[in-house]
Parts: sequence; C-alpha cells; structure tokens
Amino acid sequence: MTPRLRAARDAPQQVWIAFGGEADQPWLRPLRQGFRHCFAALRDEAGWTVLEPLSGRLVVMRLAVPAAFDLPGFYARAGLAVVGPFAPGPARAGWLPGLLPFTCVGLCRAVLGAGAPPAITPWGLFRRLTRISGGYKKIILDCGDTPG
Repeated sequence: MTPRLRAARDAPQQVWIAFGGEADQPWLRPLRQGFRHCFAALRDEAGWTVLEPLSGRLVVMRLAVPAAFDLPGFYARAGLAVVGPFAPGPARAGWLPGLLPFTCVGLCRAVLGAGAPPAITPWGLFRRLTRISGGYKKIILDCGDTPG
C-alpha cells in the first residue's frame, strides 16, 4: 500500500470520484464515451455526502445511508468508473475561481484540494487519478443467465 493511499484510508474524510455519463448536452458529444461527467462522494464519520455538478446548478446531497455503506461499490455496480479514496488536501492557491468556468472536473479538483492533478476533461482527470491511486479495476457483473 502506498503512503498516499495509507494516508487517505486513515483520513477523517475520504473522497471518491465517479465517472460516467451520456451526451445529454450537445457540447458533451466530443468527450470520451463513459467519461463525459464526474462527481465527488465524500465519506466522514457521520456518513456520505455527494457533490453533483449539473448544468446550471450544484446538487449537494447528504445520503441517508450509514458511513459503512459501500457507496463506491454501489456506483461501480451501476456501471460508473470510481477511483479513490483520496484525502482532501488544503485549498489551492493561484487562479481566481471566477476566471475559470465551473465544470464537473473543476469541482472534483477543488474537492481534492491543492494536490489534485491538472485536468480539463473527465477522462484526463480519471487517467491522472488512477496513476495516483495505484490503478483501477473494472468490475464486470455477470447475472448468470448466459445460455450454455
């Protein structure tokens, strides 16, 4: 286990980033399929909070599930790519937030803090985060109904 992963697992708050999405907006079509959107899920001792940046608004939901609930596993079983856990870092110094457009990638990078890798698209963020976290394992569900 890497020191960064060990620190994230012991942190009082942990962050997972989930990737997925269809092209429901015309400007999303050029983005890589399955990586057209991302959002953050935060776990602390009280439970789960999801930060979901949508077109025109930010949804913040405190989920009515226990902190021990496997939310990253739930998202992975639903077909999303999930990476984490990460420990949120200190605030990033530098660019004024008002100068950059509000995007799902920008929100996820802000949640991760100053240590977040540079990225513009969800696919770019996914690639950089998988390098940091030590990889990504695709979960393949098999319903067992295949004809023999």
